[in-house]
Amino acid sequence: MADALELQARSLLTAKAVRARAGQMFEIGLAGRLSHFTIDLGRMDAVAEAVLAVTRKAYPTLDVPFHARWRHFVLGGVDRWASLADAASWPDRAARARAEFDLAIVSVLLDAGAGATWRYRDAVTGQGIGRSEGLAIASLDMFASGLFSRDASAPFRVDADVLAKLPLASLTTAFQVSDANPLLGLEGRTDLLRRLGKLVAERANIFGLRDTPRPGGLFDHIAAQAVGGTIAAPAILSAVLNQLGPIWPSRLELAGIALGDCWRHPALKTDDATAGLVPLHKLSQWLSYSLIEPLQRAGFEVTDIDGLTGLAEYRNGGLFVDHEVLRLRDAADADRAHAVDSLLVVEWRALTVALLDRLAELVRVKLGRTPETLPLASILEGGTWAAGRAIAFARRPDGSPPLKVISDGTVF
Repeated sequence: MADALELQARSLLTAKAVRARAGQMFEIGLAGRLSHFTIDLGRMDAVAEAVLAVTRKAYPTLDVPFHARWRHFVLGGVDRWASLADAASWPDRAARARAEFDLAIVSVLLDAGAGATWRYRDAVTGQGIGRSEGLAIASLDMFASGLFSRDASAPFRVDADVLAKLPLASLTTAFQVSDANPLLGLEGRTDLLRRLGKLVAERANIFGLRDTPRPGGLFDHIAAQAVGGTIAAPAILSAVLNQLGPIWPSRLELAGIALGDCWRHPALKTDDATAGLVPLHKLSQWLSYSLIEPLQRAGFEVTDIDGLTGLAEYRNGGLFVDHEVLRLRDAADADRAHAVDSLLVVEWRALTVALLDRLAELVRVKLGRTPETLPLASILEGGTWAAGRAIAFARRPDGSPPLKVISDGTVF
């Protein structure tokens, strides 16, 4: 019986489960049976036009890269990581890929909502950078300075034992945090990196195949699964979820398996132990998207990129609320703060995933593109995230999302 339960639990650690259950939530919503939201698909065309407008502005040739952490390392037209990596000498392509996995994993794990006031003063330009971009440049500076390496002569690496003992003071200083420059969830971020370090050290058989244990060892684990030099994107997510899953703070478990970014909603009916469970895996999918390019640079072909889903976070979700595709049944909910496991937030996030698929189809029709020539990852980049941010600033001076979610620094 345990085996059947374990298989059911593992089935939730997939992009397929995210898409399927988001689709169920969407159907329930269309039938008018959700407790917090109604859906107005008549407003989707306006959303597609808004997404196209920001995409054309950012990428006039419509040659749109993937939504990935790498975009945030570009500042003022200069790709900071590429400049560092191209100037370094690597023994082979795999060595660079391991370093890029190290950087992407740590940077994404540090990339939860920063709050509206925090800024990172960039030493090169002197400008103060907020939100996700500021967190990215800060994390790149930490990585490049060797903060996570035990070897001063080899800064571009993350060693498990260094992470496991990371002092809170190191991140406080590196993020330039002070009473006047507060950063949300700093303790949560530090704890997450320490958990990552401990896990990687314990799983040397996964993370230490070609080197001492480091998060970047996940590259070798995934590369070993390639068939004929190709890797399907959903396999990247499965590796991320199955190998890194235990680092997340204890949430739901099934058969002893941590389910990560997965929540309960009674409307979701199945005939097994996964009834009422809604997997979203936002941060893990954001990370998976960010691991595609290092694999490509290392010579692998990554297929089925649309096998991953849209990201259930507040910019994509806010896009649909601000454009009134999603409407609150109780308008007062816009003024309340909601726990991340509340039914309202679970509905909002699942509906966001389902709507992103439908929005992608609309955008492609308008551009005469196919999923192969314009994958969802590029539409997110072009795209939905920027359009969500744009309408947030148009509606509210501080650009805050339309719904308030109480974040612990590990979901959004």
